Amino acid sequence: MDLDRKIRYGMVGGGPGAFIGEVHRMAAALDGKIELVAGAFSSKPEKSRKMGRKLHLSEERVYDSYQEMAEKESELPAAERIDFVSITTPNHMHFPVAKAFIEAGIHIVCDKPMTNTIEEAEELCRLVSDHDIIFALTHNYTGYPMVKEARKMVADGKLGNLRKVVVEYPQGWLSDTNDDEIWRLDPDKAGISSAIGDIGTHAENLVEYITGQQMKELYADIHSFGEGRELEDDANMLVHYEEGLRGILYVSQISVGDENDLNIRLYGDEAALEWSQENPNYLHVKYSDGPEEIYKRGNPYLSEAAEAGNRIPPGHPEGFIEAFANIYSNVADVLAARLKGEEPDELSLDFPTVQDGARGVHFIHKAVESGKKKTWVDMKYDPPASD
Repeated sequence: MDLDRKIRYGMVGGGPGAFIGEVHRMAAALDGKIELVAGAFSSKPEKSRKMGRKLHLSEERVYDSYQEMAEKESELPAAERIDFVSITTPNHMHFPVAKAFIEAGIHIVCDKPMTNTIEEAEELCRLVSDHDIIFALTHNYTGYPMVKEARKMVADGKLGNLRKVVVEYPQGWLSDTNDDEIWRLDPDKAGISSAIGDIGTHAENLVEYITGQQMKELYADIHSFGEGRELEDDANMLVHYEEGLRGILYVSQISVGDENDLNIRLYGDEAALEWSQENPNYLHVKYSDGPEEIYKRGNPYLSEAAEAGNRIPPGHPEGFIEAFANIYSNVADVLAARLKGEEPDELSLDFPTVQDGARGVHFIHKAVESGKKKTWVDMKYDPPASD
């Protein structure tokens, strides 16, 4: 969507040494549609100003707090203020920051999980609706071209009736670490969950995105292998989906030797598919009566959605940053359409929304409930309408 200027954004969080903030900045800049003009990069003003200098921002647009940023940016003329804010803080700050900017009339791109409580998630749904806000959640794995191709195959019936899904996200980074230095293990910041909240939501969202099916009921076995940890570092779940699909969902932060091995295997009665985040440019499709097919990123035989997510020719690997960038690019196109008084096209609307965020928070709480009670739990959930 062409506009006579770049989309302007500010960032809350992502200060010195913050990995995910830098990922968001690189992704937002990748396609040349978006520019960073403001920020409150740390709860410590001196760190925020240091980051602003590093990013060559105007001193007047580097703020000491997110509250000051939301207030002052909303008071600027329309030709100067930010169009959206990117929220890259620890989990416990997502809600208050998002609420402040929504009420200031500023659109949102937020890291996941969206909030620490279901009540906060539902309030954001209502606020987004009341203030007519564009809200994107960075479940970045939905941005991979071959994930979009998998989704199209399922929608077109290539796999037939879906029977079984196995989705895994093993990491090993918490197998041997000093817990005092890890905010994801602190309930005051991470909420009620570590592994499920951090990476389990990605696995949950990936299945829903590809299959279009939501969870019906779930049984979770959760455990903390790290001595004295309040939050789980490993979880194994059995899942029943609303249209009969059966699933296994496994997430772990203590799987020694694994880094970010998110992968999915989906089986229908006519075909099956496999995709791995660590080898993301290939989608494998298997049949009982024919040879295996390998679909490769960047080729013209792919669906329109998969093709739209490519930037370079076949044979050149694309990955993590580019998948993030596809979400930012789509948000920019939707914002540009709104600024021009036009309707965005369907491909541009392909990003996780505030309601996806609410379902993710619901998933976290119900999975933890199941693990603690050692019982099946009802997963049916409809977030408040957001449009």
